[in-house]
Amino acid sequence: MITFQNLTKEFRQGGARTLVADNISMTFPPNRSVALMGRNGAGKSTLLQIIAGTVRPTSGQVLIDGSVSWPVGFSGAFHRDLTGLQNVRFVARVYGVESDELVGFVEEVSGLGHHFNLPVRTYSKGMRARLAFSTSMGIDFDTYLIDEISSVGDREFRRFCERALKERIKDRAAIVVAHNPYVLRRTCDCGVVLEKGQAVWFDDLEEAIGYHEALMDAA
Repeated sequence: MITFQNLTKEFRQGGARTLVADNISMTFPPNRSVALMGRNGAGKSTLLQIIAGTVRPTSGQVLIDGSVSWPVGFSGAFHRDLTGLQNVRFVARVYGVESDELVGFVEEVSGLGHHFNLPVRTYSKGMRARLAFSTSMGIDFDTYLIDEISSVGDREFRRFCERALKERIKDRAAIVVAHNPYVLRRTCDCGVVLEKGQAVWFDDLEEAIGYHEALMDAA
């Protein structure tokens, strides 16, 4: 379970202030798959990074009960000068999972081929996302943070991502960012819409999608 308590996050640059979260208090329940929606720049990926602990809030706090993945699709989890293989072994040690088992899983499902033994700095954006998704799916987290799996790799791999995620979260929680409503309908059962620093919870996914689309049409 993840709880926001008076969570605020703002960015300041050149005198301009961008408010991503404005004193948000909200609980993401366990065993639910939540679609996180909002217009481009609303701060969806930033919220995932705050939950993961890679970005600090301006004020307020995030309370986490259980283990949480890094944002899948966010390549910052990996050291650029290490190979994919070395990065996976490091992640295995950090999360206390069997190294050879995780390496075998990632090597099989990522489709990286010989690139798995090359430095991550040589990877394309899609290859880094493949590495991140495959590594995350190989670890049993209580909550998975998924950022735009619909943009990862080719169509066959995207379908694999959807199937693997759906299997993983049958009895787990997830927070999923995707612009494609089709992906959200296949993986989520409720939603949160982020707009101008405010977050609105919907227990019904279709209501969340409808509200988000109405905001986009009114823009």
